[in-house]
Amino acid sequence: MSVFLKTRITAVGPEVADLAEGGVLILFADGAPEELAEVSVLHAVQEGPSDAAPAAGARVTVGDVTAEITAMGEAAWNKVREIGHVVVNFNGANAVERPGEICASVVEPATLVAALKPDAVITIGA
Repeated sequence: MSVFLKTRITAVGPEVADLAEGGVLILFADGAPEELAEVSVLHAVQEGPSDAAPAAGARVTVGDVTAEITAMGEAAWNKVREIGHVVVNFNGANAVERPGEICASVVEPATLVAALKPDAVITIGA
């Protein structure tokens, strides 16, 4: 598997579970401002991010939860590379609503929430 990004969760904001129950995951690199950290999964990159963006069909793995990328916003991967930030919407959409968003296949919300814990690994790969 080629890895576009491999990162480890360092902290989970207090409002993350509510967003994840709605299928939305916000990633921010360690050091995010406090108001953003409240709604974000903070992470420390272990590998990548790659120069090339993943395409539809690549996999997003959060702990034991796996989904397939269905759409990639035009600015999403640049934000990952520059500031470690991206919004992953597990809605199965074939088109993004915002340029900084990645859409992925639908996952069970409770399973996603359970996977979001410190030291869990998030990987985007093909």
